[in-house]
Amino acid sequence: MLILRHTDPDFPRTITRFDRHAAPSPEVRETVAAILEAVRMRGDEALVEYTAKFGGPALTPETLAVPPEAFARAREKVDAPTREAIAAAHENVRAFAAASRRKDWTRTNAQGVEVGERFDPFGRVGIYVPGGTAPLVSTAVMTCTLAKEAGVEQIVVTTPADARGEVNPALLYALELTGATEVYKVGGAQAVAALAYGTATIEPVAKIFGPGNAYVVEAKRQVFGRVSIDLLPGPSEILVIADESANPAWVAADLLAQAEHGKNSGVVLVTDSEAILTGVQEEITRQAALLSRGEHLRGVLAESTSLILVPDLDAAVDLCNRYAPEHTSLATRQDDAIAARLRTSGGIFIGGYSPVVGGDFMAGPSHTLPTGGAGKSFPGLTVDQFQRRTSLVRFDRESLKRSLPVIGTFATLEGLDAHGRSAEIRLE
Repeated sequence: MLILRHTDPDFPRTITRFDRHAAPSPEVRETVAAILEAVRMRGDEALVEYTAKFGGPALTPETLAVPPEAFARAREKVDAPTREAIAAAHENVRAFAAASRRKDWTRTNAQGVEVGERFDPFGRVGIYVPGGTAPLVSTAVMTCTLAKEAGVEQIVVTTPADARGEVNPALLYALELTGATEVYKVGGAQAVAALAYGTATIEPVAKIFGPGNAYVVEAKRQVFGRVSIDLLPGPSEILVIADESANPAWVAADLLAQAEHGKNSGVVLVTDSEAILTGVQEEITRQAALLSRGEHLRGVLAESTSLILVPDLDAAVDLCNRYAPEHTSLATRQDDAIAARLRTSGGIFIGGYSPVVGGDFMAGPSHTLPTGGAGKSFPGLTVDQFQRRTSLVRFDRESLKRSLPVIGTFATLEGLDAHGRSAEIRLE
């Protein structure tokens, strides 16, 4: 773990590394560009090739899609507690999405023109669900549920299969429950390429959603414009702001929970208490030895975990806003006041009894959140991102007459006489 204290001689220089902006490495950018071009030109052939190249199963174009009987088998394999947990999370996320879905509206402006907005669901969207070291069943709930609630008719999911070419039964169960209409056994940048460009097997989509590794995030960045994308959610991150009132064991548990995602996860504690820094460090060491995913934790703790002592909580807020973490956890006596000052966090978890895992799995808001500093520009995933906005304008003769002086003035200012004439001619 990297231990930084504001009293260190090189602290001002070292701390600047935490002021991040999402950007790919040249190697990742070039690798992804080659994959996208290959899939664009060779379609299914390239999908099969890259799946095998990156350690996936041996597939054919005919076996890319998950067949209907696989969903039937999944329903039989998933036990009752798992079904109940997925259903409970699904209902919380669905209810949250229903409350935040944008509604059509109209009003009359000062000249009597009827104006408004209409919000239609995208017809076909693509959702990337990571496979990696564990099946992310919760990601299916946190993405497909929103698409279904928004009214999307075609919800296309890509997710890596295991070595046998199978998708985890619990994940298939969740995908079916939450509204997925097509599921393909494809992961990585090649999956994003298939969703954007289409292949003989996978029809292209209008917008791509979902988290992934650095290659998936970069693929989404590169296809932006060809399709719309939601945001740039990559490897998991957490930043905890804690003062002397925090429970070191609880803080350490939250940090380890996000470190458990493995490579490139970002794990940061910022505190104004030396006792808390020391206590959390000791608790991380103690608890990590008891957890099952030790091989994933060791790398993250060594390479991506930082415990930082700052002079006061104002400095902690400033550092958090510069870091723009996916998850911010607050364990202080001033939680509400601090939360009000945070402007770049994907999600804020307020108080000691608010573990980040509650948001990861079931609270209601989607856990698909910006990472890598992208929170400075992107919010987390919301149901309205599955809706396409259209503005509506309706003049009648009287409102056009009242609007004509303004229209005419702008037409003259911009030297666009045909613009002005197109309004005048209707009143002659």
